Amino acid sequence: VDLRRLSLNVREFVTQLEQSVIQLLASYDVCGSARSDAPGVYVKGAKIASLGLRVRRGCSFHGVAININLDLQPFDYINPCGYRGMTMVRLADLTSQPVTAAGVAVQYAKVLASRLGFSLDMVSTLPAWAVLDQNR
Repeated sequence: VDLRRLSLNVREFVTQLEQSVIQLLASYDVCGSARSDAPGVYVKGAKIASLGLRVRRGCSFHGVAININLDLQPFDYINPCGYRGMTMVRLADLTSQPVTAAGVAVQYAKVLASRLGFSLDMVSTLPAWAVLDQNR
C-alpha cells in the first residue's frame, strides 16, 4: 500500500487496519476493539488479529493476520507479539456464522478497500493466497 499516495502516516494506516478488522468482526456480530498500548484487535481482552508492517519508501508491506479457524495451541508455546500470557482467540469460536479463510479474506479485502477509498470488484475466482487452506 502506497501510504504517500493515500496521504496516510504509519499510525493512521495502523488505525485503518485495526478499524477495518473491527468493522469485519461486527458483520459476524462480534465486538472487537483496538488498544493504544498494543497494536492489533482484541475481543474481551483476547487477541484476534495481529499487525505486522514494514514501511519502506512510503509503502507498506505485510499486513494483518486474523485468527479465523486455526489451531491456537502453538500460541501457548510463545509470547504472542512479545506479550507473556497473551490470550489468543479465533473468529470461529465467537460467531454462529460459518467462517472460512477464503470467505473472510474476500470480506476483509472489501472492507479495507472501502475504508481506504477504493471500490473492490471481486472476480469470480479467488487469488491463490485466499484459497490455500479452505479449512482455516
